[in-house]
Amino acid sequence: MPGVSARGLSHEARRQLAVNLTRVVTLYRSILDAYIIEFFTDNLWGTLPCSWQEALDGLNPPQLATLLLGMPGEGEVASSSTLIMGVCPGSQHQWPGDLCSLLFQLVKKLSDLTGCTQVVDVGSGQGHLSRFMSLGLGLMVKSIEGDQRLVERAQRLDQELLQALQKEEKRNPQVVHTGPRHRPHHVVRWVDPTALCEELLLPLENSPQSEARLLLTGLHACGDLSVALLRHFSCCPEVAALASVGCCYMKLSDPGGYPLSQWVAGLPGRELPYRLREGACHALEEYAERLQKAGPGLRTHCYRAALETVIRRARPELRRPGVQGIPRVHELKIEEYVQRGLQRVGLDPHLPLNLAALRAHQAQENRVVAFFSLALLLAPLVETLILLDRLLYLQEQGFHAELLPIFSPELSPRNLVLVATKRPLGETFSVLETEDS
Repeated sequence: MPGVSARGLSHEARRQLAVNLTRVVTLYRSILDAYIIEFFTDNLWGTLPCSWQEALDGLNPPQLATLLLGMPGEGEVASSSTLIMGVCPGSQHQWPGDLCSLLFQLVKKLSDLTGCTQVVDVGSGQGHLSRFMSLGLGLMVKSIEGDQRLVERAQRLDQELLQALQKEEKRNPQVVHTGPRHRPHHVVRWVDPTALCEELLLPLENSPQSEARLLLTGLHACGDLSVALLRHFSCCPEVAALASVGCCYMKLSDPGGYPLSQWVAGLPGRELPYRLREGACHALEEYAERLQKAGPGLRTHCYRAALETVIRRARPELRRPGVQGIPRVHELKIEEYVQRGLQRVGLDPHLPLNLAALRAHQAQENRVVAFFSLALLLAPLVETLILLDRLLYLQEQGFHAELLPIFSPELSPRNLVLVATKRPLGETFSVLETEDS
């Protein structure tokens, strides 16, 4: 359920939704702001109302998935509202057309409707989106990426795809490519979120400056990069349209990245500290599937929370230190995990351990899982508030904006695209909607 699109709501209704969200986030801030590794040190279970404790205490992981996170129960099927999915570019991913075709179609339609002559893909990474838009859809695409290695990789992939297309055409002469086939134009450049980027606005050689109309897009543009897209759209007359899917909200500048709208900036309880923004990036659906399987890997949070109690006793000033990944946690006894964890944070792995206390912690594994599930249940409210703030920011300036569900959240937790234009285009946004949305 990541993100609520707010589609179809009036401007006033969206403002009221922001008010309601800040109230709910304030009410449950203690859960959202908690670190699960402090489950035992801060007695997080004791912070829940007694009635909640009683209701949650008897639930096993599959029941938590069904009753708390809304996953289908045994014998049920998933909702028919599942949308075509995209894979978040934080991993080694490919971009099969059937997975991301809705996004590509959206950009193509938006480009046609607004008369844009060039698409600028900001934070383009290895160029998967740019490659499909240019070589697949025939759009003129400029790709901007700050990492030289990723740009070089993107250029190699461009060449490999072109060679593959040429070979396919030779094997199947009857398949004739009639449309334009533009190669992406890659640029190595960091986009400063606090200033306008001249390179971003420069037209390609065959797009005269006076005729250039740009469409900005960023697929999972991290942190302030999504904010930079909004500001370029707002300030630059050359930019006619925007299609942005943000992520990594914890990387937003504070202040500067949130809030953006005057409305949200004036609301009590609007503050979203790092922990809340970081929690909003978790993959709720992925964790719900893990709950349904009820595998031993769920105990990781419990083990880490138990380790934190040992760390605090040995070094009270050492709080929440990073622990490098410990392989095959589910095969370890809790004391073995603690010993390895102590070594990873620079403490003596042979410290005397209170095995009875560790066993008592391990017995609360389901409580740890339940508390973490509660936090995941509430986290989409934070994401919705961030995205709604961006929507209101654009509307306050007289622009036309909408949030549309575009991916399946099962494989792309950030599944809403912010679409904006500078002038009304009749049924533009209904045209851009997907069949299943």
